[in-house]
Amino acid sequence: MARRDLTGAVNFKHLETYAAGDQVVIDEVLAIFREQASLWIRLLDPAAEGWRDAAHTLKGSALGIGAFALADECEAAEQAGDDIAKRTRLLELVRTELDRALADIAAYVHEQALKSLRGPPA
Repeated sequence: MARRDLTGAVNFKHLETYAAGDQVVIDEVLAIFREQASLWIRLLDPAAEGWRDAAHTLKGSALGIGAFALADECEAAEQAGDDIAKRTRLLELVRTELDRALADIAAYVHEQALKSLRGPPA
């Protein structure tokens, strides 16, 4: 994986600006996002009681890292009414966007690791 594998699911320029270019902060934020994603994914089940709270929490985190399409899908899911078919479809879109964001994060983190192996610029 490398920067060439990025799909655009996460706007890393947004995150880098938000973190004032501090790579330690960026790495920590992305690690927390990845860790919490494993919790959210289980709650993004239309039958789970906390699905709406999970979508709301994920939306805020997605906005923070620059995963705007994911945030949009979370917002749409949050607005879903009691129609279980609609909720199921919308939460599937959230999970798809979450997968895309996680893949972008993995590619970005890999690229940063490769940069660190090369050492500081001459």
